[in-house]
Amino acid sequence: MRLLKVATCNLNQWAMDFESNLQHIKESILKAKSEGAALRVGPELEITGYGCEDHFLEPDTTSHAWECLRDILAEDLTEGILCSIGMPVDQGGVRYNCQVFCLNQKILLIRPKLCLANDGNYRELRWFSSWKRHGQLMQYNLPDNIADAISQRTVPFGDGYLSFSDVKIAAETCEELFTPDSPHIGLALSGVEVFTNGSGSHHQLRKLNTRLELIQSATCKSGGVYIYSNQQGCDGGRLYYDGCSCIAVNGDIVAQGSQFSLHDIEVLTAVVDLDSVLGYRGAISSLREQASHKPSIPSIQVDVKLCQSKENLRVFPSLPIKIRYHSPEEEIALGPACWLWDYLRRSGASGYLLPLSGGADSSSVAAIAGCMCQLVTKAIANGDEQVKSDAIRIGQYEKGDIPTDSKEFAKRIFYSVYMGSENSSETTRERAKKLSNEIGSWYLDVKIDTVVSSLISLFQSLTGKTPRYKVDGGTNPENLALQNIQARVRMVIAFLFASLMPWVQSKSGFFLVLGSSNVDEGLRGYLTKYDCSSADINPIGSVSKQDLRMFLRWAAVNLGYLSLAEIEAAPPTAELEPIRSNYSQLDEADMGMTYEELSMYGRLRKIFRCGPVSMFQHLCHRWCGRLTPAEVAVKVKDFFRYYSANRHKMTTLTPSYHAESYSPEDNRFDLRQFLYNTRWPWQFRKIDELVKQDQVINGPYTTCDGPTEVEIASAHGSGMGVPAANSANPYAGS
Repeated sequence: MRLLKVATCNLNQWAMDFESNLQHIKESILKAKSEGAALRVGPELEITGYGCEDHFLEPDTTSHAWECLRDILAEDLTEGILCSIGMPVDQGGVRYNCQVFCLNQKILLIRPKLCLANDGNYRELRWFSSWKRHGQLMQYNLPDNIADAISQRTVPFGDGYLSFSDVKIAAETCEELFTPDSPHIGLALSGVEVFTNGSGSHHQLRKLNTRLELIQSATCKSGGVYIYSNQQGCDGGRLYYDGCSCIAVNGDIVAQGSQFSLHDIEVLTAVVDLDSVLGYRGAISSLREQASHKPSIPSIQVDVKLCQSKENLRVFPSLPIKIRYHSPEEEIALGPACWLWDYLRRSGASGYLLPLSGGADSSSVAAIAGCMCQLVTKAIANGDEQVKSDAIRIGQYEKGDIPTDSKEFAKRIFYSVYMGSENSSETTRERAKKLSNEIGSWYLDVKIDTVVSSLISLFQSLTGKTPRYKVDGGTNPENLALQNIQARVRMVIAFLFASLMPWVQSKSGFFLVLGSSNVDEGLRGYLTKYDCSSADINPIGSVSKQDLRMFLRWAAVNLGYLSLAEIEAAPPTAELEPIRSNYSQLDEADMGMTYEELSMYGRLRKIFRCGPVSMFQHLCHRWCGRLTPAEVAVKVKDFFRYYSANRHKMTTLTPSYHAESYSPEDNRFDLRQFLYNTRWPWQFRKIDELVKQDQVINGPYTTCDGPTEVEIASAHGSGMGVPAANSANPYAGS
């Protein structure tokens, strides 16, 4: 038997923090060596961090990466272990995203990425070029500082693989696994047995199964060993890289790392039987036939053996394991919580402050912050020295004291502030206080009426006019202005307290303000510019209202915050207008559409790339038997009017954790203009023509047997011309 012990890792790298990144890489290599691994695979661009973005355009970034690699090679870290290390490399004036294979203080191969990720959150073509000379190798002249340090002047560069005395090893990089014509197919037909994949793959709800199924498929169809490594953590932006490194053999997962973790370094190993790969492939007739005439791929011969001794009977292959998946509710709890912890410990802040209204959205954020505190104290109890060090520093503990209780830790680093007005109910106030006590956060109850009254008095003194709410006979502009005053005052108060409360309590530092608008409200523009949606960061900014409600029910039981069940059951309300016996402000009535409908519109707009006309056609089919085409037309037009009129608000959204594929986040993910003709004259006229055409062809509308309403995901200031009363921000935790 040819037994090979391999290692892969999750690394929590930070873009441009070369010092920490280098230390993590070194520690991961040492851990792999201590486990007896002969091959260690690291994440994509692990030296620089994946999220450097336009820093990749700076020559310094590549130079520093080479300096870090020189430090690795100057030590004996790579003695006896083949290491795949991710970094940018300039070749002939062209910058490539590369995997660098090192062994015994030498560089064996630099393998550039063949297919770049350039959609959704990824813009690799902005910084890198793909290697287009498929099946070709050339000689690369190493930088002088590297060449002098390792006494090596050139190295093979390009599309090839390493042929050792007892195993053939090749690389893929992240996106290449997802492409239709993945490199591993041709490499497997050329006899390559082991594939490495250094990746920078972010977390998104319900995404992990796609990734793992592709990894299994990569070796199920053509056999082989697939070693996948991934970044983990917040490396400086909106994405959370969710780790879950793994090792697959002939379609089975034999090792799987954690998906959400506070650990900076996680190394997992497995022993793989290379002869089982030969046996697997030999049993597939079509594979043998295709391999017999496959054009050769260039290789680099390495006169070194990597496999274990045949005589060691105590070494045996790793067995298949059951894959671990988190439910979407767990993902909402764990992903944003880990992201918040990384952001907090790296930002220099002393904690978080949340405007807590007692509604579903802000309560979800509070629960996620509480989950973060639980994860921190649990990691400390399990012996994580890095987490302990960070928690002691952030919590400003006295010498010898350490955080052991999540509620006590929350009291130090998490403020929740209820900012009620004359329009707020006692019910939401009590819910906010109860949840704060369950989490353990420092709770403040602030009345904002005097500040609001001062602003109204200022307006009265200048204009002689007194604005009134709609329920008291006021106009839409008056009603909206009075709501927006409350919303924006809360933003100012939140930042005031975040800056000064540590000083009040004789602590150093500052607190970061957490936002709590969800993805559906952002899509519709159902928020006020520069209110509590304007914060430092927002952990739920791309999570749907429907997913948040499921999360609240889950968190009430699994996080121990029992009040969340009551909060989830309450109808969403802004509490920005006076409550009357015959009137109560409700979000869905204010918006003119339900959250379920909003989620549908968002998925059709972004994921299915529907404009107004194609969305109308799709919904006529989906809602057949429920709504007439004319009624569908009204709903589609309403959505696009509000969406386009409020699109400008997306340019000011608080940076949010990316969790949903239909996020309207303007600055990175959803690149569309923010000034529209909100009348959509051409598109809406086409919709009207289709409605009339349907009536002529089919006559009066009757019900038909259509599909039931199924979540589409399972298949795969004021508002610029919009009625002003529908543009207010629902502060009170809609």
